[in-house]
Amino acid sequence: MRSPFFSSALLLLVCAGCRSPGPLPPADFSAPGWNVQSGQAVWHPPAHRPELAGDLLLATNADGDCFIQFSKMPFPLVTARISGGRWEIEFGAQEHTRHGEGAPSARFAWLQLPGALRGANPAGAWRFARPAGESWRLENPRTGEKLEGVFSP
Repeated sequence: MRSPFFSSALLLLVCAGCRSPGPLPPADFSAPGWNVQSGQAVWHPPAHRPELAGDLLLATNADGDCFIQFSKMPFPLVTARISGGRWEIEFGAQEHTRHGEGAPSARFAWLQLPGALRGANPAGAWRFARPAGESWRLENPRTGEKLEGVFSP
């Protein structure tokens, strides 16, 4: 016969093990070490959806944390974060959110962009290029998704 303490402890462990991490805390760009860039981008989503042009904000720090926001004023279309070995991406105003731990998902261009801009090879089928000057292009030939942009000086 098991004791009530054992059953309670087992239940607590099972419940604690199933809990997914909560949302990432807000990024504080006023803290030392953040580099904030802004510019313009055109996103060609997969599946023959229309392209979208908008404003792009990319903030990175020396710890590898980053914040990316693509917006068509006044609405954010995509907001992505990588921080402390975790990532999350939100489409629209919290309409569709995905998150995970470890390496950023190769499914999303937005999560591959910061590393590609630093010179790292993007994951999966993504290909990164700098066609001219300060412009850049991140493309997935398999899905047809493409992200092109330039940061303001």
